[in-house]
Amino acid sequence: MARHELLLVGDVGGTNTRLALYEDGARTRGPAGRRGAPVRLIEPATFPSAASPSLEAVAKEYLRRTGARPGRAAFGVPGPVIGGRAEITNLPWRISETALRRSLGLRAVRLLNDLVATAWAVPVLGPRDTRTINRGAAQRGGTIGVVAPGTGLGEAFLTWEGTGYRAHPSEGGHSDFAPPTALAADLLAFMRGTVPHVSVEWVCSGMGIPHLYAFLKSRGEPEPAWLADRLAAAEDPAPVIIGAALDRERSCPIASETLDLFVDILGAEAGNLAVKVLATGGVYLAGGIPPKIAAALTDGRFMRAFTRKGRLTGLLARIPVRLVVHREPALVGAVRVALEDSGGS
Repeated sequence: MARHELLLVGDVGGTNTRLALYEDGARTRGPAGRRGAPVRLIEPATFPSAASPSLEAVAKEYLRRTGARPGRAAFGVPGPVIGGRAEITNLPWRISETALRRSLGLRAVRLLNDLVATAWAVPVLGPRDTRTINRGAAQRGGTIGVVAPGTGLGEAFLTWEGTGYRAHPSEGGHSDFAPPTALAADLLAFMRGTVPHVSVEWVCSGMGIPHLYAFLKSRGEPEPAWLADRLAAAEDPAPVIIGAALDRERSCPIASETLDLFVDILGAEAGNLAVKVLATGGVYLAGGIPPKIAAALTDGRFMRAFTRKGRLTGLLARIPVRLVVHREPALVGAVRVALEDSGGS
């Protein structure tokens, strides 16, 4: 990629699509690119995904607003990318590298899974970009796991390739939900009457939180009238439930129990990924939800669920767990992939 060429990067989500520009050769503070050059994102903007018919439409509007003329683009998208094409998991969008390149007048376009994009950013995140949940002891060159509950549940992992880490995709969020507690087992039975396949995503994501709430309500947990009114008026109930659970001024047992159940499930699933890929290099929690519930992830409950793995409990207790608080890790990762594709800056 020519120096000072603009690169368009995007993070497509079920709720929002975030776009930004990167100018190759920028030398400002931020997470580092492939060869150590900091990644400075320019003109970041957020668009509601459901309000647009396609990624092409969102990108065209962004380029119209900014007046930018990038030469290349890289987009993280929620779902598997096969042969340069992707069908978005929680949106009616079909995305093609070829179609995007032609429609936007670009020389090259790269699609990658959004969690792969986030994973690419993990090795270059700075101390201010993460918070420690479990200090642990990372093994040099050990595999790293990434779990990211947002609108859906994304997962990815990184392996050491001799000179650096390489990110790999996973669709683990669509694997079967394995209840970690007796209460969660009852939740599984409840969910079987709601959806045909109870994946982890259905109970461990933004769209899953209302299911947890409905399950507890079905067990007779009282719902305060003020919360019922807020939920009835909300387009997305998950933030309302989370806000009620974390409200220090007004107690709301059903919301608090919903968040506790969510943390139990998230901890268990993060531990499952750690076991499956032997994530001795650490596990990172990313996505839109974890930064909003940081207090609930650091009070011990998450780690109890994370380490509850029988004979491997001791191993899990030694794995570092960190919360990603950087606002746009997928965009940073998309830049790194584009730099890799073009041989760096």
